[in-house]
Amino acid sequence: MPQPFLGRPEQPLYEIKANLFKALAHPARIRILEILSTSGKPTPVSEMLAETEIEPTLLSQHLAVLKRHHVVSGKRVGNAVFYELAHPKISELLVIARTFLADTLGAQRDQLEALRTLPPLGQHS
Repeated sequence: MPQPFLGRPEQPLYEIKANLFKALAHPARIRILEILSTSGKPTPVSEMLAETEIEPTLLSQHLAVLKRHHVVSGKRVGNAVFYELAHPKISELLVIARTFLADTLGAQRDQLEALRTLPPLGQHS
């Protein structure tokens, strides 16, 4: 079975990138990655369950998607399963995304403030 994230040799890089972003395209998966990024160490599933309040079955499915796309790696230790980011650059990706969003929201706020300074429009009957 081909690796989804790595893609096929003939697959263009932009398609491989799109598949990576599809794997990230869920709020629960972003939250999982933020938890793992903040932790900086292998984190047990039990801790992620407590922090996310996601149903165990759903959390397992989200972790499976991230693992299948080589975004996280997991290891069983006794009865517990621990996950961590598969590559340190994933933390940087999360920071860049947050910075982009903050900048975009800041620009929108500035535009909204500029709109509020416009004189009122007359009402038509």
